[in-house]
This record gives sequence, structure tokens and C-alpha cells, in this order.
Amino acid sequence: MRPIAIVGTGNIGGALARLWSKAGYAVSVAVRESSAANKIPGVSSGSAGEIASAAEIVVLAVPWPAVKDALASCGDLSGKVVVDCTNPVLPDLEGLEFGGTTSAAEKLQQLAPRAHIVKAFNTIGAPLLGNATFDDLEADGYYCGDDDAAKAAVAPLIAATGLRPFDAGPLRNARYLEAMAMLWIDLAIKRGRGPTFGFRTLERSTT
Repeated sequence: MRPIAIVGTGNIGGALARLWSKAGYAVSVAVRESSAANKIPGVSSGSAGEIASAAEIVVLAVPWPAVKDALASCGDLSGKVVVDCTNPVLPDLEGLEFGGTTSAAEKLQQLAPRAHIVKAFNTIGAPLLGNATFDDLEADGYYCGDDDAAKAAVAPLIAATGLRPFDAGPLRNARYLEAMAMLWIDLAIKRGRGPTFGFRTLERSTT
């Protein structure tokens, strides 16, 4: 299994680290100081640069305002799969920084042009990672990107969190996944629904 580096161990990053480690993946998380240690069983730690250098897949699970610094701390990401979990949500949760003409994922691709950016894990809340089955149906784990091999590497990681991997197309479609995330945030927080729901695409057979 490909080694994974996670930069950002908040709700999403921490949940991913625990679930992937339990599934047998070699997972490392970034810590700010060499003397610091994470508290996730089976997960190693180091500086962002150290763990990103040794990994084939790098996961960015930091708040959007911290992305540039986090990306810079990782060093050269050429040829690596970079999973973007971010959402460019405004501080008051009243909308997104971008108005549908670009996305956080596309901005990341500009900042790291030689990396293979895949948008994933941004349309569902952390409490549902590993717990997203509703009446025998798994919520969808939407992902998108421009590199088919990179997307193929991310799909089993999505499945390992209890989501149904759903390929949402090219990276530009991250604009719509981020809007979907904004809908989830609005319903969960602003409308009082709480983190108890996910999204799934229902398909009718054509045969």
C-alpha cells in the first residue's frame, strides 16, 4: 500500500488517519515540532517536509487560509498525488470565497503544477467518516481530478472510510463539489440539521 502523509489533523485529518491506519495503510501525520507526537495508534509523525518526502500520497486537511503555508511546508510535490480536502468557506459560513469560476482545488493545482491534485473528502462531515451507511446504503464519497491514475489511487482510500467512491469527473468539477460542501455546511450548522446526513447519487439501470 502506498505511504500516506496527512497535513492537518483536525476533525477530517484525524479521522482519516485513524481509519486508514486501521485498514493497514502506512500513515504519517505532520507535527510542528520534532519533539511533538501524535496520539493516533499506529500512525507515525514528523515535520510536513519529512513525511511528504517519504509519501506517495499527500493529504491536505487544513483550513483554507492555511493552505499556502501548508503546501510550502511540504516541499517538492512533483509527481505525488495530493488529496485536497479543503473548502474555501468564508469566516461567517455565509458562502465560498470563489464564485463558481474556479475552486480551491484548481488554485492548489496552480500552486503545485507538477502534483496530481484530487479533490475528495470535502462533501461530508468528519463524524460520518467510517459511519456513513444509511438504511444499507453508503453515502457517496465524491472525488474529481485530471489524472486517472491519481484518481484510481484515491478511490480505495475513500472506500476505506465507509463511503462509496463516486468519480465526479475532471478537476474543474471541484467547483461544484465545493458548492455541495457549502450546502452541507449550511444545512448542518445554519439550519440545525446537524452532522447526521450525507449525499448519494441514485442511478437507474439503463438495461
